[in-house]
Amino acid sequence: MNWVNAVIQGMLLGGQYALIACGLSLTFGVMRIVNLAHGDLAVCGAYLGLVLSSALGVPVWVTLPLLLPVAFAAGLALQVLLFGRALRHGVLAPVLVTFGLSVMIENLLQVAATSDPRGLNGGALALASFHIGSSITVSWLFLTAFLTACAVLSGLQLVLSHTSWGRKVRATSDDLDTARLVGVRVRPVFATVAGIAVATAALAGVFIGTIGTFDPLTGTNVLIFAFEAVVIGGIGSLWGTLVGGMALGVTQVVVGEVNQAYAVLAVNLLFLAVLTVRPGGLFTSHQAVRELQGEGAPG
Repeated sequence: MNWVNAVIQGMLLGGQYALIACGLSLTFGVMRIVNLAHGDLAVCGAYLGLVLSSALGVPVWVTLPLLLPVAFAAGLALQVLLFGRALRHGVLAPVLVTFGLSVMIENLLQVAATSDPRGLNGGALALASFHIGSSITVSWLFLTAFLTACAVLSGLQLVLSHTSWGRKVRATSDDLDTARLVGVRVRPVFATVAGIAVATAALAGVFIGTIGTFDPLTGTNVLIFAFEAVVIGGIGSLWGTLVGGMALGVTQVVVGEVNQAYAVLAVNLLFLAVLTVRPGGLFTSHQAVRELQGEGAPG
């Protein structure tokens, strides 16, 4: 048994989980929406990639310049038509709306695409690999997914830290009412955040479909792993999401080396353990800490 290889493969798998969870973390961190349809939106990205790839006769990577803007526009539309309206009616309404959206997407996909598992054409990248020493084989596709997750998270962190739009997002996340008082237009901020979240979900869906297979019900499992990565890493922390995803991936692969039947159970136990010891996650944002301590705490 090669434990080093298991850890490396687990870290690469964790990068995929972090890429899936990226948009979920951003949406919750800014808008306080737990998007239960996030996994299904990722699957929609996979199906859109399948349609474009088949129509153009090219690997799915070539379709990304078309796919990502469409996904971004879909996120804008969802924010304007659904999420924004739901946010006006308290905390529970957005959860119910996203749950309804999830159910609708799954049923529409079953009608339009049937329940047959599908895969995406990844071209030469899908089969390429390289060796480290004599016992470790690394898939270029897995490595690309991991590096893409790092690039997306790094890019978002830089934009949030060093741009005018990022300052508006951080102000809105910290205190919505104060942000409005100082002139921040909250609706455009929420719309762009939703667009980015759906675009990153669609990008993750492309990797899901290239690495494995997908069907209309894949979104549920995708959502579970994404949610666990966000919570373990720390609610509202993008880098924490990457760490959370890697923790999930390493746990799953290492335990799977011992007994594959307990791999997913071990991941869920890790999630429960982190919730017990650190309810806010490993790298909780300052705003999340304040909310966990209670908005009505004396100060």
